[in-house]
Amino acid sequence: MSGNLFIVSAPSGAGKSSLVNAVLADDGKIALSISFTTRAPRTGESNGREYHFVDRKTFEAMTERGEFLESAEVHGNRYGTSQKWIAETRAKGLDIALEIDWQGAQQVRRAFPDAISIFILPPPPVIEELERRLRRRGQDSEEVIRRRLKDARDEIGHVGEFDYVIVNKDFEEARRDLAAIVRAARLTLSRQGTQHPEIFKPGA
Repeated sequence: MSGNLFIVSAPSGAGKSSLVNAVLADDGKIALSISFTTRAPRTGESNGREYHFVDRKTFEAMTERGEFLESAEVHGNRYGTSQKWIAETRAKGLDIALEIDWQGAQQVRRAFPDAISIFILPPPPVIEELERRLRRRGQDSEEVIRRRLKDARDEIGHVGEFDYVIVNKDFEEARRDLAAIVRAARLTLSRQGTQHPEIFKPGA
């Protein structure tokens, strides 16, 4: 049986990547989709680990060939998810975590209506807290921070499209919440019936 698709979205600074990585570190049955991006690597990032870094011409060629399950422009850069990698990984029975924005989430839901979507927010006041976190991490220029905060307002406006919302006030609690969603999705009747058909046979 194909694995679950978990869409995880959040405005910049909400802690999405840290939470996803923490859950993946404890769960060998879920894999992280590494997106392609035209964004330049930040200090400490490496190709193939955080992202597959490509130039815009390469990205556009991949788009024309239909290689992306979803793609979107975020903060002035292009991002896309490999359709081939998703298919191959799901065929192995592994769950997949997709760290994508609301635009990509809409595209994935159209292709996979059973995808489980999760939105992560910081505690209120949300925009002020996002700004504090973005400035604390010290990775972005003033212009980039302002753009990210502007985009965050648009992103938050789509929270109603998601199945679950996690407020990342306490990291450990938020990590447990995310892990609980992943585990619960594996215990639905349809999935248990497929994985353990002998239990559900008449007269079993």
